[in-house]
Amino acid sequence: MDTETQLQDDRVQERDAQRTRKRSPLKSWSAVLLAMAAISGGWWLYLHRGGNASPAAGQPAAQPEVTVSKPLLENLDTRLGFLGQYSAVDQVELRAQVGGTLTGIDFKDGNIVHKGDLLFTVDPVPYEIKLAQAKAQLESATARRVLADQELRRAQELERNDAGTVENVQQRTSDLNAAQAAIDDAQAQIRDARFDLDHCRITAPFTGRIGRHLVSIGNLIAGSRAATSPTTLLATLVSLDPIYLDFDMSEADFKTFTRYRTNVKAPLANKVELMSGNGNDTVATRQGTLDFVDNVLDRSSGTIHARATVANPDLRLTPGEFARVRLAVAAPEPTLLIPDASVLPDQSEHIVLTVAADGTVVPKQVEVGDLRGGLRVIRSGLTRDDRVIVDGLPYAAPGSKVKTRDSALRYAAKQD
Repeated sequence: MDTETQLQDDRVQERDAQRTRKRSPLKSWSAVLLAMAAISGGWWLYLHRGGNASPAAGQPAAQPEVTVSKPLLENLDTRLGFLGQYSAVDQVELRAQVGGTLTGIDFKDGNIVHKGDLLFTVDPVPYEIKLAQAKAQLESATARRVLADQELRRAQELERNDAGTVENVQQRTSDLNAAQAAIDDAQAQIRDARFDLDHCRITAPFTGRIGRHLVSIGNLIAGSRAATSPTTLLATLVSLDPIYLDFDMSEADFKTFTRYRTNVKAPLANKVELMSGNGNDTVATRQGTLDFVDNVLDRSSGTIHARATVANPDLRLTPGEFARVRLAVAAPEPTLLIPDASVLPDQSEHIVLTVAADGTVVPKQVEVGDLRGGLRVIRSGLTRDDRVIVDGLPYAAPGSKVKTRDSALRYAAKQD
């Protein structure tokens, strides 16, 4: 029994040793993590206590330094800016007025075509046959009229010699009128057949750029003179010179536009300045004429539609392209300008930080305008003598004291 008891004790000791070996790595990792946490906590305390340590007793805190400048005064007109989109003055869907087999396409997709140029050809043979039949009907009606005229003359002669009756004269007169009506109908049939034959050739109604052809040669197309009847769309054509530029004014901009245009003694010409929307034409400026402002505001968007007409002799502008629109609404007058970065948005308002004579930061609410010469137009809220913070805004809090360094603003006319 002693030997068996000894074996059991050995087994228990061996299991305890195995458990101890398994727990050792866990204890090691726990110690490492605790040490890292202690080091991180000490480093955090060192940084925050050291960085935010209060100044020594008797030593005042250093005041931050900012750069200030007085607003720049320039003689500028009042402008409104919009984003517009070009559209064609004339746009047409080319459809045939006669049906038949398409036998010719006489243009290259995307090319400029001129008024009267031949674009499509429909097989004219059926309409040539129709025209020939109408001409034959005219000849037949003409022959009947000649005979009716002769018979009427004979009846009238017999009636004068008391050899004929009045009824016979009336019958021959009716035959003559019927023959004349047949001639008129045949002439109308000829005009109708000639109309169809002429419209087998589809020409450009105006000068512009044509799109791709939508039907190939050999297809049977449907044509009709009535707009309600189904027809085959062959291609589209848009005019390019001049071209429209459509844009929308917000209600606030429309009120500004109306107010300035009503108050000025000599109304400005309805001229707009345009800049192309792509990067290659941001410097090239065009001019247009504002020729339409809608009569109602859109209730859903709160905007009103306006349109300018732009000359496009070089055909560089394309319907659907976007462009920036600048509309002058008042004559040049003294205007204050500051850097755009100095204007701080505050919900629906704008704030500018200024520095008083004693170095106190004073916020002022302003009304801003557009960008001119790289600077922001200030419509109200600032005076010519205010010192505006143009650099160091993160270090300036309203009501705090700051040191100032003077600077001068420059007006970049090329960016206007």
